[in-house]
Amino acid sequence: MFWRGVLGYLPVNIVQGVVGLLTIVLFTRVLDPAQYGVYALAFSVGSLTQTAVLAWTEASMARFLAARTRDGRVADHFATLYRLWIGAAVAVPVVGVIVALLPLNAALKSAVFAALGSILAGSLIKLALERRRAAGEVAGAALLTILHLIGGFALGLAFAFAGLGGAAPSLGTGLISVIILALILPRELKHMTGGRFDQGLAKAYAVYGLPVSMSLILALVLASTDRLLLGAFLNEATVGVYHAGYSLGSRTLDVVFIWLGMAGAPALISALERGGQSALTEAAREQAGFMVLLTLPAAVGLALVARPLADLMIGESLRAGASHVTPWIAASGWLSGVTTYYLLQAFTLARRTPLLIASMSAPAIANVILNLVLIPRLGLDGALWATTLSYGLGAVAAGALGRRACPLPIPWEILAKAGGASLVMAACVWFLPSPGGVLELALKAGVGAAVYGALVLGLDVAGLRGKLSLILRRRAPAL
Repeated sequence: MFWRGVLGYLPVNIVQGVVGLLTIVLFTRVLDPAQYGVYALAFSVGSLTQTAVLAWTEASMARFLAARTRDGRVADHFATLYRLWIGAAVAVPVVGVIVALLPLNAALKSAVFAALGSILAGSLIKLALERRRAAGEVAGAALLTILHLIGGFALGLAFAFAGLGGAAPSLGTGLISVIILALILPRELKHMTGGRFDQGLAKAYAVYGLPVSMSLILALVLASTDRLLLGAFLNEATVGVYHAGYSLGSRTLDVVFIWLGMAGAPALISALERGGQSALTEAAREQAGFMVLLTLPAAVGLALVARPLADLMIGESLRAGASHVTPWIAASGWLSGVTTYYLLQAFTLARRTPLLIASMSAPAIANVILNLVLIPRLGLDGALWATTLSYGLGAVAAGALGRRACPLPIPWEILAKAGGASLVMAACVWFLPSPGGVLELALKAGVGAAVYGALVLGLDVAGLRGKLSLILRRRAPAL
């Protein structure tokens, strides 16, 4: 199931990468630094609200669909979850009223209102996506994700050109969500035909899902505190610079981690439900090894090409600061991805989600304290130090507590070999000339990929040659 998902979600991965990079390229040029900072702040508020209010229903859809399919209660599952979603969604307008009463400027309020409206429609899209992913409908989930990504980007860009400022990206995402919902929601609601709201299921979903939401809130605190405190201590333009570099670093890596997560999480649940701990351990070991082989050199390579990549992707007014931010975010982004898409799976697999809160509390609290201490003294660099140290603490906490819930194997040998190959790659790239621009980016990325690929294939790390041969044989008829 994992490899079928990896191949099936590959088009989504490509589209996410292209859209993510185009978002940075175009929005950092169409929006000025202050407008981009407003967008970043509104996005953070919207993300926190969605996570606090609605994410627990989405998590329950993903985790319990297999169990409800097995016991024949799919209709009850949907009837219960959608009713819970409606009850939770009432809180979103309340947040809007609170924002309206705060002493914020009009541009920021408008952007926040747009973000809040977008998350309501977007959450229903997420429920449909989680249902498809959990059911193994790879093609359907991939198509829905691609339409949502491309449509939201195109409409958001059009609104930005129309002069709607920092609210434009959220308006675009919200409008495409409404359009897609009009097409898919009637079919999704048919799954609850004959079902009824069940208090027992509702309680089980709340016990499982609410700690997931709380842990995600802590993750967002970890990811968003720096922007909010930079805005408080410095200014919105600095937030724009930081967000541009952060986006360049995190989105590049997130594309890969989200791709692996789309395929990996349902496969781990399926392995545990069908084959128990032994089947889970085997599936997890394979996933973790592949994740390390793919993402570690990506993070190292991103740090190495930060300057030419920023020259190509970031608007001139944000470029210099963003290229300074990106290498730090490459390190913290890798730690965050491994933690979120592998180590934290131990708690959801074991349904011991309260431990998620404990796991995320330490890095979230540390991040707030470090930002409060370091930003006034070091400015932008203080936020970078705080972010990287906090994500490192989060990875250690998740690994240690995860062993108490559902032990997942750590591929130490693969990690060591991939790390060694990445160091050799970095040494080779370091001594290359730096002509700047596209030429430097192509030269360093090409040489780095060639060196790393030759090393891991030559060493046959994790049996990589055999796996690639198998994939090529399976794809040969289609090609």
